Amino acid sequence: MALPSTIYKVSIQLSDVDRGIYESLQATVAKHPSETNERLVARLLAWGIFYEADLAFTKGICATDEPDIWLTGPDGRVMLWIEAGLPDSDRIVRACRHSERVALLASGKALSNWDQQHLSKLGGLSNLTVVSLEQLFINRLADMLERSFDWSMTITEGTVYLTVNGDTLETSINVKYGTLTVG
Repeated sequence: MALPSTIYKVSIQLSDVDRGIYESLQATVAKHPSETNERLVARLLAWGIFYEADLAFTKGICATDEPDIWLTGPDGRVMLWIEAGLPDSDRIVRACRHSERVALLASGKALSNWDQQHLSKLGGLSNLTVVSLEQLFINRLADMLERSFDWSMTITEGTVYLTVNGDTLETSINVKYGTLTVG
């Protein structure tokens, strides 16, 4: 018998000063049994960092033909494809062919190996942005994860300030490829 997904209720007060976005975000997000808390946190951070109106979580890990988060147009075209983690470069190249824009929050324990193996294969993809955050930042947030939580997330001058349970953490957004811009 398969284990059920764990449901999280999320509230994020987003202040992206760099892009002039100020929103109250609410979501109910499912964490697949094979997904780590760190990957769930990375998906939520990617949602905030790349936020645009109508951005939606997909079926996630269970749907291999969908990203973690996306923005689709009225005609069904994928306007923005967002991944979190360390996907294969072939998956990112395919996404770039079929989407207007692709963004990746590269995160995981093997990030430096992933950089060496995959970043060079992504050259020439003009619609791709790859960023990373300090893994210790993600790990600390994963340790603080509860089934229902509120984050206050401020992004300014390429730095993320995140307040949860009265503690404020900060990390720089490391742009590895492309640029962090409004769509």
